This record gives sequence, structure tokens and C-alpha cells, in this order.
Amino acid sequence: MKDIADKLKTTREKTGISIEEAAEDLNYKVSQLEDIENGNYKSFKDKFLLKTIVTDYAKYLGLEVESIIDEFNDFVFESTSKIPLDEIEKANKLKKDTDDKIASPYTAVEENKKISKIIIILLIALLIVIGLFIYNTFFAPDGNSSFNISYVSRWLIWKNKLIKIYQII
Repeated sequence: MKDIADKLKTTREKTGISIEEAAEDLNYKVSQLEDIENGNYKSFKDKFLLKTIVTDYAKYLGLEVESIIDEFNDFVFESTSKIPLDEIEKANKLKKDTDDKIASPYTAVEENKKISKIIIILLIALLIVIGLFIYNTFFAPDGNSSFNISYVSRWLIWKNKLIKIYQII
């Protein structure tokens, strides 16, 4: 960035243009152009804005814009793509310290599914037992021909309970 800054500053000074005049012509703040000429790229939080200003400034001064952009892209790549080794080592140490299980809704086995399957199986077994009890109590042929009304009322009560259980499921 320092090479770009020097090119911009020396070209501006050779042409006799003041920094205030350049800022006014380009519709940028004087402080922005000063930061660029001084190589103070950290004052720009947005690299895209910095690139736009550098491009406009290079065009304004009549410099070869493509070479300036190539240098700028190299600078951005160098300043943003390298991670210090100590940060990598810290990340690796943290990874070893934490649990290696993946907690993703796409890869994790949910325990709730297992529990719900068990509950459904137990309810089906319970319904079978209740059905056998009702059959043996009310409908099993035991040689007795009298069919009492209390049997019917009990059967209706059990039927309603089974319907409620089924609706809950």
C-alpha cells in the first residue's frame, strides 16, 4: 500500500494539484485522500470503499489504473489472507479441548425419536391387552346366554376411553 500511496502523492505533487482541490473534484473528504497518501489503510473499515477511492484517485491523476488495482489487490490479499501461526495453534488447541461430536440437526441422532418409538410400541401393546380384556369380559362365549345391560354400558365406557387415547396419540 505504501508504493501505491507514494505513486499517488508524487503524481499529485508533480501536477501541482493540492489535496484539497483533488478532494473537491472527486467528491471525497480531504482526510480520506490524506490517509491514502500516507498509507493509513486501517482508517478505512471497508476495503471496497478504499479500492474505489484509490481507483478514482488514480484515474483523476492520469495513472495506469490497472497496475494500481493489481498492486492494491495484492496488498489486500497479503494483508487479509495470512493467519498468524499462533492463532492457528490456539484454534487447534481449542479444538482438541472441546468435544468432537458434531451437533447439527442434519447429522445428530435425536433421542426424542427413539423415545417416541418406544412409547408408540408400548401404547399398541397396551391397546392389545385392553382389547383382549374387553373381548374376554364381554364377548367371550362362556355358555351364559344372558347378556346384561351393564356389560353394554361397561363396553361403551371402555370404547370412549379407547377413542380418547387414540385421539391423544
